[in-house]
Amino acid sequence: MLPQYGARMTLTRSRLAASALLIIVATAGLSGCGTTDTAASEGKLQVVTTVAPITSITASIAGDRATVKGLVPEGTNSHTFDPPPSAAKFLSTADVVFVNGLKLEEPTKELAAANMRKDATLVEIGSSVLPEGDYIYDFSFPEEEGKPNPHLWTDPTYAVKYAAVIRDALVKADSTNADYYRANYASFHVQAKALDAALRSDQATIPGDRRELLTYHDAYAYFAKTYGWKVIGAIQPENFDDPTPKEVAALIDQIKAERVPAIFGSEVFPSKALAEIGRATGARYEDTLRDDDLPGEPGEAEHSWMGLMRYDYVTMIKALGGTASALEALVTAPKVSDTASYPQ
Repeated sequence: MLPQYGARMTLTRSRLAASALLIIVATAGLSGCGTTDTAASEGKLQVVTTVAPITSITASIAGDRATVKGLVPEGTNSHTFDPPPSAAKFLSTADVVFVNGLKLEEPTKELAAANMRKDATLVEIGSSVLPEGDYIYDFSFPEEEGKPNPHLWTDPTYAVKYAAVIRDALVKADSTNADYYRANYASFHVQAKALDAALRSDQATIPGDRRELLTYHDAYAYFAKTYGWKVIGAIQPENFDDPTPKEVAALIDQIKAERVPAIFGSEVFPSKALAEIGRATGARYEDTLRDDDLPGEPGEAEHSWMGLMRYDYVTMIKALGGTASALEALVTAPKVSDTASYPQ
């Protein structure tokens, strides 16, 4: 049985096409990742990842014993990202390739299958940790499309499972550094548990019936199930066009009926429709949530999976009238230096 999230308003599903400009930016980002020849001469494991949260978690486990290269530029629609031809070079030299799976990065997966060495390993992390019976289909990911919601990393309990899968794959590929990878996983686990505890503490400052989310993108389904929130809707305009006036009017009625105090947009994809809904209902429009675009710049403490999730949780809790003192007190810097390449 599928999880229930209360009243639902299904809007158009995003089919955002990757533009020529995106391909140019992605290619430039990949070309700045450094040469594999240098890393190979150092005897390091070659690891390729996709979206930034997965790159960050991988870097937390790999530390300085592997070269980690992300493929998907931050702030890009990862659901429609088509990797540039230059990505084939990095995939062809990889020892391990980590993708989220759950049909999030099919073009990248296909390119990897066509270019990876026979002795290399492709790991679909999300598909490994989420049983099919736990798939969630929702506003942006209707069951008839056959693609489950893939955003497990917004739930710390799943992020720990991601880290365990990454640890095991690195240990298998590079047993010489097995103890190092296991120690880094243990440190990541401690940080993720601290994030979980702080989140549970701070969300208690919001009445249970106010823990409701109307978002631009449906990235918090598994988070909501684990932490007792309710997702009441998601706006996913097709090709960046706004929803129809009828759909906007229906959501306005729903927000008024639910008495939702705040609605959440995306820093990457501004939404005139959500802004209009906020004005019409009096709900606060908070437009800075991030699904997989890490805060800050590569190398900074906030530019991490921990920094991303702490930022989003603080933003949601404060907008809904709560306080976030426990979350704000967390240290988000990874325990090991993050030297991964993040295309911008």
